[in-house]
Amino acid sequence: METKTFADLGLSPKVQAAIAAAGYVNPTPIQAAAIPVAVTGRDVLGIAQTGTGKTASFVLPMITRLETGRARARMPRSLILAPTRELAAQVAQSFEKYGVNHKLSLALLIGGVSMDDQVKKLDRGVDVLIATPGRLLDHFGRGRVMLMGVEILVIDEADRMLDMGFIPDIEKICKLFPPRRQTLFFSATMPPEITRLVDQFLTNPERIEVAKPATTAKTITQRFVYCPNGEDWAKREVLRDMIRNGNVKNAIIFCNRKRDVAVLYKSLSKHGFNAGALHGDMDQTSRMDTLDKFRNGEIMLLAASDVAARGLDIPDVSHVFNFDLPWAADDYVHRIGRTGRAGREGYAASLVSPDDLKFVKDIEKITGETPVWLGEPPTEEDIAGAGKRRRGRGGRGHEKSGKPHRGQQSGHRDQKPSGDRQRSHAPARAAKSPPPPGHGEQPHVQDRPPSEPKRPQQPRAAKHSEQPKVDAWTDQPRAPRRTEGTPEKRQPAHEQSRKSPPPPQQKSGDRLGFAENMPAFMRKPARPIKVPGRG
Repeated sequence: METKTFADLGLSPKVQAAIAAAGYVNPTPIQAAAIPVAVTGRDVLGIAQTGTGKTASFVLPMITRLETGRARARMPRSLILAPTRELAAQVAQSFEKYGVNHKLSLALLIGGVSMDDQVKKLDRGVDVLIATPGRLLDHFGRGRVMLMGVEILVIDEADRMLDMGFIPDIEKICKLFPPRRQTLFFSATMPPEITRLVDQFLTNPERIEVAKPATTAKTITQRFVYCPNGEDWAKREVLRDMIRNGNVKNAIIFCNRKRDVAVLYKSLSKHGFNAGALHGDMDQTSRMDTLDKFRNGEIMLLAASDVAARGLDIPDVSHVFNFDLPWAADDYVHRIGRTGRAGREGYAASLVSPDDLKFVKDIEKITGETPVWLGEPPTEEDIAGAGKRRRGRGGRGHEKSGKPHRGQQSGHRDQKPSGDRQRSHAPARAAKSPPPPGHGEQPHVQDRPPSEPKRPQQPRAAKHSEQPKVDAWTDQPRAPRRTEGTPEKRQPAHEQSRKSPPPPQQKSGDRLGFAENMPAFMRKPARPIKVPGRG
């Protein structure tokens, strides 16, 4: 279906006026194909890569269809489900932009916001309800919202819902709607779980697929940078050089972990970059404030976790950097889709450690494009050994000296935190295994606090006789064991059983120590020795 302007899509005059005021003239392929079908009230299954204008594909026909009618208290007329708070807030902004000529009421149900304000809007009645699945089920369980009056249901970023574990919640919610409703279902990919959901809750949908699932936009230049060191401190140095020399207007830098986002943000700020952070542990107000500053140009670099990977419409992002390659190849497509939007030119660069080479293979399979390397590419030996060795996360390494801490052990990526937490246990470990004489390098964690003087080493022969032992549980000197009445040589158990002298009679005035007063069943028995001929 080929159309040239929004006037050919069957939208109402008020909606067309709002589109013209926003400066849009020609629809994108997904808009041109989905809007005429959605206006008629038919179910739509839209499959398109990120950044193609999917939000307007359901917002514009919804406004046209909701021009007539009136909302009732606690019974919204339409519902849009989004996987993240940021995406839900972005959809709300689209309704405000395109519904400027209408008086449609709107409510946003997301976490991190006061529920009292949301309840007041629901009590007055809303035409459009935009929600994340968890917060919607919370309100429904409290009896604050009823869904039997929903005429239009939109499920946006369905494959992201699957990744975040929301499919059971989506199934619960879909069973609460009336059977006669319109469902608009949008996803970038169609895994089997999403196909099953479509077959279960959509009625004879019009399938609209404008691009191959999980493909990247042709306007994005993709490059990979091999970091043979693989440690985070080395990758941060490479990243800073790329930002300084890459004509970067603004950029989103993706990490796999929330803690790595915080470390990267601090490192960028320390080196004089105008940076911000966005991850799931931030409260909603801080997240929205950071996004607004990035959109307005107040922040140049945004270090983010995958919470920002999908659906966020930031029109003019010049660069996307993958500080960590994503574990799922689909997420790579969605990450780099934050740049090169709406036909603009974009640039995506990914830092690749030796352990990440196996992810490059997955990305190559799903995109169908051979990776282009900047600088020295990995050798055939590196590629063959991808995933066979594990390196530590060098996130706490010394960036100035170019050397990682010795506390970073090889093995699992998630290491125990360094610093004060390890320092409290360092003396006990040092007492058990002192470093060998002449060892040149100092360990990462100090053996003793600075205030404690260094103890002189004692000869091995005098160690057990002169120095008191330390209790491993209390770190206090252990009292010497009483040896009075103890035989010098322990007899075998079978000889003790033949002839055991009676216990000495204690006088009434003598006080027994703890060891002598211990019941027999609590004492550690001697290991029996097998004797030939005895069972």
